[in-house]
Amino acid sequence: MDSNINIRKIQSQDLDFVYKSICELENEIFDFEVFSEIFNSNISNPNNIYLIAEDENESLGFISFHTQNLLHHCGLVGEIQEFFIDKNHRGIGVGRKLVDEILKYAEKNNLKSIEVTTNKKRIENVAIYENLGFTLSHNKFTIKNNK
Repeated sequence: MDSNINIRKIQSQDLDFVYKSICELENEIFDFEVFSEIFNSNISNPNNIYLIAEDENESLGFISFHTQNLLHHCGLVGEIQEFFIDKNHRGIGVGRKLVDEILKYAEKNNLKSIEVTTNKKRIENVAIYENLGFTLSHNKFTIKNNK
């Protein structure tokens, strides 16, 4: 693992990196103005944690984590919403460092569980998440509003 990797809270100046990353992850160009509004709202929400990994030269990846109290867990639960590592920096421990920070937060705040969902098209992510300590325990169903 590269010890020169720094993890910090995402700030407004990280918008361009996060925007580029999400567009690459989803293979779609999003409306920048709408994206920017959501980004700024999310990073200022105290129930969300947005972290970025960087070295002295560039941003390497980021993770977003949203928490909420759920009745069926009788407590606070967190879900990784977005998790992206730049393709040139995969396999060197960037993702592990980001997830470790989420695990520290979860322990400090007594979260009942941490959840992550991945698109069925990203088959390789199942092995990555299992390697990070997650277990495949649920199915998630969605109805997409096409408006």
